[in-house]
Amino acid sequence: MINPRNAYRKGIYNSSEYSVPPINLGIIAALTPKHWQVEIFDENFESFSYREADFVGFTALTSQVNRAYEIAAIYRRNGIPTVLGGIHASMMPDEAATFVDVVVQGEGESVWGQIINDFEEKNLKKFYKGELLPMVDSPFQRLDLYHNGYALGAVQTTRGCPMKCDFCSVHAINGRKYRHRNVEDVVTEFSTIPQRKVYIVDDDFYGYTRKNAERAAEICDMIIAKGLDKEWYTFTSMHIAEDEATLKRMSEAGCRVILLGIESEVVDQLQSAGKKTNLRIGTDNYERVYEAIHRQGIAVLGSFIFGLDNDTPESIERRVDYYINSGVDCIQAGILTPLPGTGTYFKLLKENRITHTNYPADWEHYTFFNTVIKPLHMSPDQLMEVIHKAWDRIYDLKVMKKKYLMTLKLTKNPMAAAWALHANIGYRNTALEGIKEELVFTEVYKSITGIQLDKSLNLRDS
Repeated sequence: MINPRNAYRKGIYNSSEYSVPPINLGIIAALTPKHWQVEIFDENFESFSYREADFVGFTALTSQVNRAYEIAAIYRRNGIPTVLGGIHASMMPDEAATFVDVVVQGEGESVWGQIINDFEEKNLKKFYKGELLPMVDSPFQRLDLYHNGYALGAVQTTRGCPMKCDFCSVHAINGRKYRHRNVEDVVTEFSTIPQRKVYIVDDDFYGYTRKNAERAAEICDMIIAKGLDKEWYTFTSMHIAEDEATLKRMSEAGCRVILLGIESEVVDQLQSAGKKTNLRIGTDNYERVYEAIHRQGIAVLGSFIFGLDNDTPESIERRVDYYINSGVDCIQAGILTPLPGTGTYFKLLKENRITHTNYPADWEHYTFFNTVIKPLHMSPDQLMEVIHKAWDRIYDLKVMKKKYLMTLKLTKNPMAAAWALHANIGYRNTALEGIKEELVFTEVYKSITGIQLDKSLNLRDS
């Protein structure tokens, strides 16, 4: 099984210091019969070199898929069958089918056993379509197969999202209904992850109903009861601020950062993107959300989109001003990217507003850090120029220092502040790749605080 790397831009998802192991491959490996020998080759750590195999599988995001196609071609020339799954193959199955022997659409758990059986009987089909199975019996990922260089571990507790944001493809592949793993299984797997720092990769750890919220609290209570000495971050929607009791338990269980899909501080942009939860909260109440999270010693990682339909150079500048002066501790500042299968993709394709359509070659530009669209109120080149200026301001060292000190003051938690600074440095290195020098977290942290750290972010002695 191969985790390919986008060679065009390294990106946050291809950096071992910030990314997480390919848990989808770890889960598929766990479902593979014991008489098979399984290896995961991870290009995050080593460029591909040919290895003998009977069957080769790939997973790929859109920005990775070209590399998957390249490596698959090598094996196919040698008569070795290849299979591709993941979100891009699910959205573009006919394209994928021209480059690999087998395409898996949707989640692979329900079909992997059949694929293995068909391979052994020399009866592989071209397409397999996975079902949305309950997650109560979801297998533990094969942690032993991951490269040991990852600084972060990963675990998943739910799948699916009831929201239908235009720019997102989660609801298309994982469905709009939450499916939960067994709580005890989640905490057991969490405890076995070798890294002390973990990403809970749910699309919304907290959920939208009281039952979902109680389950999130139950996971935290079990982590606390077992005395698991780990720190983690996860994604939730903004309405978690209405439940400070659960926020408190998350903090006590080791949560240091919550990723919020803020996207914009402008109401009409939220409306055009279908961001209903944020509209219900109200942009005037955003600061109350940040304050509620801070009170529990947790930092806020805000995801913002630049290049929305009514964006102008002036509105982007105002969004940067908003971030710098807001209670958001660190920022994921990406460019609107029409990923295949999303409402945004179909809308912009219909309007002839996608600039990079030489598929599949152009998929490598779909990284959230490149402009692949024609904005309504400026040219693509002008958008890129404006965004580079925005990144320069957002990730200025003085701004990052200001944010670090703000986080420390508001959360009263040096670890949350360190995590937030670490995130800002990671996104800065990605956004300004090839333009600015790469920053090393430990060096920046020492310059701000005078404290020397190792890579484990262990501030306890300090």
